[in-house]
Amino acid sequence: MTGLLLRDVALPAGRCDVAVRDGRITAIGVGLETEGEVIDGRGGALLPGLHDHHLHLHAIAADATSVRCGPPHVRTPGDLARALDAAPGDGWVRGVGYVETVAGLLDAAALDRLHARRPVRVQHRSGAMWVLNSAATILAGLDSADHPGVERDDAGRPTGRVWRADAWLRERLPATGPPPLDAVGADLTRLGITGITDATPDLAPDSLAALIDAHVSGALPQRVHLLGVPLGDEPEDRPATVTTGPYKIVLADSGLPDFEALAGTVRRAHARGRPVAVHCVSREALLLLLAVFEEAGTRPGDRIEHGALVPAESIGELRRRRVCVVTQPGFLAHRGDDYLERVDTRDLPDLYRCRSLLDGGVPVALSSDAPYGPLDPWAVIAAATNRRAPTGDVVGPQERITAAAALDRYLSPLDDPGAEPRRVRVGAPADLVLLDHPLTDALAEPTAEAVRCTVIRGEIRYRR
Repeated sequence: MTGLLLRDVALPAGRCDVAVRDGRITAIGVGLETEGEVIDGRGGALLPGLHDHHLHLHAIAADATSVRCGPPHVRTPGDLARALDAAPGDGWVRGVGYVETVAGLLDAAALDRLHARRPVRVQHRSGAMWVLNSAATILAGLDSADHPGVERDDAGRPTGRVWRADAWLRERLPATGPPPLDAVGADLTRLGITGITDATPDLAPDSLAALIDAHVSGALPQRVHLLGVPLGDEPEDRPATVTTGPYKIVLADSGLPDFEALAGTVRRAHARGRPVAVHCVSREALLLLLAVFEEAGTRPGDRIEHGALVPAESIGELRRRRVCVVTQPGFLAHRGDDYLERVDTRDLPDLYRCRSLLDGGVPVALSSDAPYGPLDPWAVIAAATNRRAPTGDVVGPQERITAAAALDRYLSPLDDPGAEPRRVRVGAPADLVLLDHPLTDALAEPTAEAVRCTVIRGEIRYRR
């Protein structure tokens, strides 16, 4: 592998050159030379590559070819009907991003009134629920299904709503295989993201194999950390840059698990040497998890995904147990107006906390939850800084943090979110992002347009 020299870049200690060879930073100084390629940094900031600590790769790829079913693209029942009618092809229609403000709480009958000609499945914006129209309900065999996520009315008939059953439902749809990740990898690279944590739970064998294959082929050059690897089913043939993370557990709002069942799952994961990463959106889910941790114990690396509502009285307990909160203030920029209208005013101070967690000594990492939240880390950093809803209203101004603090939440290691941020140093992996101006200027107005070059494992993967 030939060398790479990033000349005249800005680090915290001043402007200098950074030399790279064999995937690592080999020297930092002034007047360095190389036999390889030279990039003139022109005084722009050089950072470690950003890490998105919670997203869903295959869902992002599928989202790109799906019908938009919610704001800002769709706001009324008429808008939704027209969007579904305009879907290309003549087979199944996949819709995403639905929210009740468009046409109320959908079921099969309501969806039939909007589009009955083709089988349609529409995903709620939260990602927790699919709604199928009658044609899709028949083809998916919901009437005879025994999955607990298939909702039924008082007469036992399926309503068309299916909760937290993505993998099960996928098996009943026409076989297409996991979607390709080339475009996702390119988008991540353009944004300066060099490492990702895929938070999809219970990865099926074909999905797991496809993720590894995409990384090995270079379609997904980012380092990959996986939460959905089943317990006791570690993939054998994979590179060192694909790692297994904590075991993902979903505490679904539609039905919280039994205390003993949850405690047993936590114990089994810990017994196999894996921490847990627990999806907690509601206050009740978080309090249940903390009670389970009191009973079953914690281990280093245990983490909470989302932490959408964290009561103030829980902060001390999170600090005591050193449980990291991997949260997504980017939702405020996309959905803050909806939160202001629908979330109880008593809960608004607890919504997507940042500053109070950091001030309280709780490890915090930022992430996107894409495709359900904005993938762009610079937009998330801006949201953590201003907490502005689409209306311009501010959601929880007391939870604002500085742009520098928000950036640091993207710089912690994949296997230790919320820890000290990685820095550009000799011997570190050459996963780097070059900005087109100094860091102070870039953080004054965070934007992906500032990303000029992304280097992953010593190779230039994006250049503008």
